Amino acid sequence: MQTQDTIKIADTTANPAPLGLMAFGMTTVLLNLHNAGFIALDTMILAMGIFYGGIAQVIAGLMEWKKRNTFGTVAFTSYGFFWLTLVALIVMPKMNVGVAATGAQDLGAYLLMWGLFTAILFVPTLRINRALQVVFATLTVLFVLLAAAEFTGNKAIATFAGYEGIFCGLSAMYAGMAQIWNEIFGREVAPIGAV
Repeated sequence: MQTQDTIKIADTTANPAPLGLMAFGMTTVLLNLHNAGFIALDTMILAMGIFYGGIAQVIAGLMEWKKRNTFGTVAFTSYGFFWLTLVALIVMPKMNVGVAATGAQDLGAYLLMWGLFTAILFVPTLRINRALQVVFATLTVLFVLLAAAEFTGNKAIATFAGYEGIFCGLSAMYAGMAQIWNEIFGREVAPIGAV
C-alpha cells in the first residue's frame, strides 16, 4: 500500500493591499483637489491616473489574485482600469480618437455605474475592517455626488464632491499606511478596526 505525502507551501509573498490603497488614495486626493477648485486638471493628475492610480492598482489586483483574494483582485483591478478609462475619456478626444462624450448624461451614467459597483463592493467590507468600510462608503457617496453634479450641472455639488473625495482618498491612504505600519511594528500601531 502506497501513501502520499502532502506538501504544504506557505505563502510568503508581500501584502499588495497597501500598494493598491496608496495608489487609489493619492490619485483620488489629487483629482478631488481639482474638483474642489484648488488645482487645475493637468498632466500631473492625468499621469497619476495612468501610472499610479491605473497601472499600479492593476498590478496590486494581480498580486491579490496570486494570494487568492477575490475581493482585492476585483477591487484593485477594477479601480485601476477605472483610472485608465477616466484618463482615456479626457485624452482620446483631444487625440482625435473616437467621439467625445458630449452630454452630461454620458459622464453622469459612467459615474453612476461606478457608484453602483462601489456600493456592491461596500457590502463585503462589513466582514473585513472599519478602515475599508470608510473607504468604500465614502467612495460610493463620491461617485453619486459626481454623477449628480454631471446630471444637474450644479457646480456646488461638484465642489462639495471634491472635498468629500479628498476625505475618501485620505482614508484609503490611511488604510494602506496602517497595514504597512502594523506589519513592520508587529502590532496595531494604526487602528483599522478589525471586525
